[in-house]
Amino acid sequence: MAGLLKKTTGLVGLAVCESPHEEPDIKKLEDKLQSGQIEEVIFQAESELSLARKMVQWKPWEPLVEEPPANQWKWPI
Repeated sequence: MAGLLKKTTGLVGLAVCESPHEEPDIKKLEDKLQSGQIEEVIFQAESELSLARKMVQWKPWEPLVEEPPANQWKWPI
């Protein structure tokens, strides 16, 4: 597959990435990662980076501002 250009990902709304990695054989890279098409891997990584940036703002590791109501974390009630 080296040297062949992918025309489509076959996934609605997901365009082909022109330069996903330094690896010349994209099929080999996809097989190595075992996470679908390289475009899907890039999309997932971008989503995780976006979430990480939001988590820095939200600071979920800090204590709660006030105590939660009794049984808030108990399920089923």
